[in-house]
Amino acid sequence: MTAMLLRERSTPEGLLLSVCDADVLGETFEDGSLSLTVDPEFYDGEEATEAEVAASLAEASVANLVGTETVETAIEAGFVDEANVLELEGTLHAQYLRM
Repeated sequence: MTAMLLRERSTPEGLLLSVCDADVLGETFEDGSLSLTVDPEFYDGEEATEAEVAASLAEASVANLVGTETVETAIEAGFVDEANVLELEGTLHAQYLRM
């Protein structure tokens, strides 16, 4: 199991989460015109368990999620529909927005 890194930020619009698998931090993934860089300034955070990530997602207004473990945790917890997940060079990416 890969460690997940969780970072929370309070914004005027609500709680913003960035969560990634530790092993993708600092990597760039591309697929045609799409490019995703897992920027440490945005994604680096505290190691978190699946339960901690799910609890934070329950409070979040917006979340950016990168990595197989992270995205699968969000799917299993019911926050992301698998049909809305992007795959870039074998790495999963999803965004969550509570409206």
